[in-house]
Amino acid sequence: MLRVAILFMRGFILAAAMLFAVSVHALSRAADPAAKTIKNPVPATAASVTAGAAAFKKYCSFCHGVSAQGEGPLAPKDSHPPDLTDAVWAHGSTDGEIFTVISNGAGADSKMIAFKGKMPDQDLWHIINFLRSLGPEGAVR
Repeated sequence: MLRVAILFMRGFILAAAMLFAVSVHALSRAADPAAKTIKNPVPATAASVTAGAAAFKKYCSFCHGVSAQGEGPLAPKDSHPPDLTDAVWAHGSTDGEIFTVISNGAGADSKMIAFKGKMPDQDLWHIINFLRSLGPEGAVR
């Protein structure tokens, strides 16, 4: 009986350690320091901003709203999508950080899903250029 209890405890400790490791990994997705260095390969031209507006409408407006102010009609309950037109960016402000959040999701504490493999990278970069066109002039986002 003692042997069974010891095996049970070892299994419980191993399961807890694995759960902790998975949680830490999930939380670190949105805070990837390497993301800051990723450069946007798509110039922010009028054509790119227009393409980004179309891609945003197709992929993002359901949660973030047509005006990108976080009022999307199909956002998950109690998710409160952020206003993407203001100067505050909670998950990073560089193009690379925004690319990473859209690609991988915003972390375990967010309902923002990952779009990697669901939309072409080119569309994602166009969306970033579109979002940059909406924000306040000179905002560090």
